[in-house]
Amino acid sequence: MRSGKFLGIVLVLVMAMVTTGCVSQQQYDELKAQNRIQQQRVTDLESEVGASEMRLEQLQKQMETTQGQSSADIGAKSAEIAALESDIRSKKSLIARMQAQLLRSGAALPMELSVMLEDFAKDNEMVTYDEGTGMLKFESDLLFELGSDKVAPEAVGPVKALCRIMNTKEAEQFDILIAGHTDDVPIKKKATKIKHPTNWHLSVHRAIAVLNIMAANKIAPTRVSIRGFGEYRPIVPNKAGKKGNAANRRVELFIVPSGT
Repeated sequence: MRSGKFLGIVLVLVMAMVTTGCVSQQQYDELKAQNRIQQQRVTDLESEVGASEMRLEQLQKQMETTQGQSSADIGAKSAEIAALESDIRSKKSLIARMQAQLLRSGAALPMELSVMLEDFAKDNEMVTYDEGTGMLKFESDLLFELGSDKVAPEAVGPVKALCRIMNTKEAEQFDILIAGHTDDVPIKKKATKIKHPTNWHLSVHRAIAVLNIMAANKIAPTRVSIRGFGEYRPIVPNKAGKKGNAANRRVELFIVPSGT
């Protein structure tokens, strides 16, 4: 959960369309199929990590007191904790590498769409566009109050403008994946916990808030999906003692081929 007011949003535009002439229809279909398999494997690994982290938390709580536990029990739990921590680190590293492969598997966007995005960036001071990598980045953060999932007016306008681009013929073969992230500051305020029990909930709810703006601006529901990573995908180290880091409080939008 964030202790400041800003939540970042990065839009990474990946993959190729047949209309670019860069790939054949067969290559395009094969790339989509490979991406679906890769993404499913990532999803499975993330589920396994989540289950392991829940088990790890249980064991750590049990280890907080040794009362009534034999030395053998304590030793077994310590060994299981070490094994879980190693497994979690290994799987998170694999997930990161697989996600990087997914992003690198793309090619240049269609020229027409690229020009539209370039013009969009020029018209919005908060946005920059890298034609070479096909990446749009919002330099100014999406504003959220502490523990809130309400997108501030300052960010609504640019999101609406992006929706207009995504509803054009040039972008009709692309879908949108919205991913929410938080830092590692735990949610403590009672009123906030009622609506967002954990950082995972908050990250999903913030992604949904962006989705709602897009849905209200004629982006078909079949083109949008959401994910919430909570505090578990930091892009920079959080401060010691669960003090968080503003860079980790963000929402990312990935523009991917339809059906990916």
